[in-house]
Amino acid sequence: MNQDINVSESPIWQPFTQMKLAPAPLKVVRGKGVWLELENGQKILDCISSWWVTIHGHSHPDLAETLYQQAQQLEHVIFAGFTHEPAEKLARKILSHLPQSLTRVFFSDNGSTSVEVALKMAYQYWRNRGEPNRTKFLGFEGGYHGDTLGAMSVGRSSTWWQPFYSLMFATDVVPFPATFDGDEKVEIKENKALEKIEAYLKKRGEQYAGIFIEPLVQGAGGMRMCRPEFLQKLQQLARQFGILLIYDEVMTGFGRTGQLFACLKSQTTPDLLCLSKGISGGCLPLSVTISSEEIYQAFYNDQPQQAFLHGHSYTGNPLACSVGVKSLELLEQNPAYQNLETQHRYFLNKWLADHPLIENTRICGTISAMEVKTETESGYFNAIAPILKARFLEEGFLLRPLGNTIYMMPPYCITADELESIYQVIRRVLDSL
Repeated sequence: MNQDINVSESPIWQPFTQMKLAPAPLKVVRGKGVWLELENGQKILDCISSWWVTIHGHSHPDLAETLYQQAQQLEHVIFAGFTHEPAEKLARKILSHLPQSLTRVFFSDNGSTSVEVALKMAYQYWRNRGEPNRTKFLGFEGGYHGDTLGAMSVGRSSTWWQPFYSLMFATDVVPFPATFDGDEKVEIKENKALEKIEAYLKKRGEQYAGIFIEPLVQGAGGMRMCRPEFLQKLQQLARQFGILLIYDEVMTGFGRTGQLFACLKSQTTPDLLCLSKGISGGCLPLSVTISSEEIYQAFYNDQPQQAFLHGHSYTGNPLACSVGVKSLELLEQNPAYQNLETQHRYFLNKWLADHPLIENTRICGTISAMEVKTETESGYFNAIAPILKARFLEEGFLLRPLGNTIYMMPPYCITADELESIYQVIRRVLDSL
């Protein structure tokens, strides 16, 4: 027996957590719809789809039945040299909803990895084409693309990665034109960002492989939102200078922005598209990186060394793919995600738009976000996020502020009364500060 383990404590090392300072984690025993139940019987409304994945709510019976049936038929098989119906069906189903130039689907198992795959594809694409000097990438301030080294590198503006900077490759970072309700300077910010990008590309455009962006909404950066018009102009620049446009839709995919994909809502077409999170409805780890036919053809030749040499043990897992198919079918049959923006707007105006501690409200599809003013006439709120998080949990609501940003990203099955209760509790907690 390991004598160093305190058997009264959990041996689990949790993510994004200073274990010495953190309170004991809450043990969840079951979930149903938008609700979680703790071992003490307390029920908590999941306002953020548990790290943005459970788009249909917890324990959806159709997803559970699909998983059960698939587990009795084929749980896993090596995906090199083999394939299976769940993966084939999911790939074709996703592609049927995307722009026609996106034609090839590469499976992996999480959002960070889907970004790593896109990075490697973009890098090798240019080498295979005889342009090995294209090794640089552009990213945006506040961008977050995952926790693996490559994903951290293109999201290097985050302050979270300080211990790893020496391991990360250099990336040029440009401003993100974050906007909000009533923003009169949005076009100025957009033009500033586009001018900075164009300056980089004019100076050494032949060195760039691609530009990464979270389209319409930066997630972990604080639910910062940009307009479709900016993405359209960004696409024009990418095409003009011949670099790859890479969309990280790990969070924004599968209905989050009010349409199935942010590229559809913005009427733009990336060269590479990364998807994960909602892809399996929160059931199992799964991700895909989707490429244009042009990129795929750069790897398709008689040279073995020009193949895309990347893979994972659980690539194309049949269990995950089967629930992915069912999840997408549920979205097709009941596009409830299309109605949440109107509800968000109504309840925001009713409960919070006039609150003295709220500013920079913004809504995109199923996502609603706002800032809490940290400097007021009565004083300065320091470290507001843990205070708010704890107060919301006391009230029975799972909300995890990002800094001073409160956001909601509920499962699509949430009722109007349940959604309104979130706005009410935010008002109640802010009034008590």
